[in-house]
Amino acid sequence: MPIVTLPFAELVDRFGPVPDGVELDVWDVEGPYDRPDDVAITLLPFYFAGRHRWQFVHDLPNLRLLQLPSAGYEHALPHAPAHAQVANGRGIHDDETAELAVGLALTSLREIHTFQADRTAGVWDVRTTRSLADRRVTVVGYGAIGVAIATRFEAMRCDVTVVARTAREQDGRHVHAFGDLPDLAGRTDVLVLITPLTDETEHLVDADLLAALPDGALVVNVARGRVVDTDALVAELERGRLSAALDVTDPEPLPAGHPLWSTPNTVLTPHVGGNTDLSVPRTLELVRRQVSALAAGHPFANVVHG
Repeated sequence: MPIVTLPFAELVDRFGPVPDGVELDVWDVEGPYDRPDDVAITLLPFYFAGRHRWQFVHDLPNLRLLQLPSAGYEHALPHAPAHAQVANGRGIHDDETAELAVGLALTSLREIHTFQADRTAGVWDVRTTRSLADRRVTVVGYGAIGVAIATRFEAMRCDVTVVARTAREQDGRHVHAFGDLPDLAGRTDVLVLITPLTDETEHLVDADLLAALPDGALVVNVARGRVVDTDALVAELERGRLSAALDVTDPEPLPAGHPLWSTPNTVLTPHVGGNTDLSVPRTLELVRRQVSALAAGHPFANVVHG
């Protein structure tokens, strides 16, 4: 009987009915699984670091699907066994990450973080801040999360431009190519990054692109830290020319003493874009679909490799 392993007992308890001929089991990938020949689908733990534990996944000779709980998959592809398909968590974190992107922008522009610091200090300082409405927002990355982000910024009455690897028409929007970014930067007030990390997107936002942004522009990164040249961003922040609102950094976790702990005009959250109370139910929705596909002999969803 094919086994589907889930990393936490809570997921098994909340899964609901299982198709005939399929078994659920708990396996956190912290050690070898005791019935390796029977595992057909494995859901990795959230933010699975792997390291030596990847060997336990390779020891599953009949694994058909390695399911990731994250939209990003660059961390898994170099280690995934060749005989299994890999699926990402597209759809799980769309709403969560889009909410955070807008929240980070609002926190920075409306200076919510500094008002909270004033509260701690017992200071009542009424001052004018910047509105998000009417800002020119460029969203870099136009997958499912990018669509969710663009839609929310439009609802906030922003002028939204979207950019992806290739130019196209989608959802009634013109999608610009990465090559258009240098021209778009000069008319961007808020640059939102949600593109996957690939060889093409590593340091996509480099010193030249940052320099092309107008004075006072805001960089919001909910993608991966290495999409931005951190040293170049730090230089712009220390000059006070740009602002940043970051959920991801390079390196990550951010080590003690790193300049981003103390740069001005900076809002920082510790990679929590997909970490809300929606994560578990949305993950279960996707895994239920994959298990149904397994039982019916249908193709898996969200396959990114294999």
